[in-house]
Amino acid sequence: MEIKRLEPGKRMSEAVVYNHVAYLAGQIPEDTSKGPADQTRQVLAAIDSVLAKLGSDKSKLLSATVYLSNIGNFAAMNEAWDAWVSPGNPPARATVEARLASPDILVEIVVTAAV
Repeated sequence: MEIKRLEPGKRMSEAVVYNHVAYLAGQIPEDTSKGPADQTRQVLAAIDSVLAKLGSDKSKLLSATVYLSNIGNFAAMNEAWDAWVSPGNPPARATVEARLASPDILVEIVVTAAV
């Protein structure tokens, strides 16, 4: 089977597709001056964009891992997530608190999806 890499770089690819499954790199917000709900919406829009480039969409999500810099932002993240997730098609999901690459990044999300 062929392995397809989307936007491969020196360190990582934006996504890798193998056997009709897309593995996306962690997505982070572009504008980190915003709060957790806004940052989550930015991340979800980035996920939509990458999935579209692969011919997939959020209704085909298989799993998601949400990393929060502060678990106290769980409700705000869920507010954005619940408005975004495809009705009837939620992925398996885990949410954890983690130190992220920069202190101003409040959320990072990694997903896998069928393509």
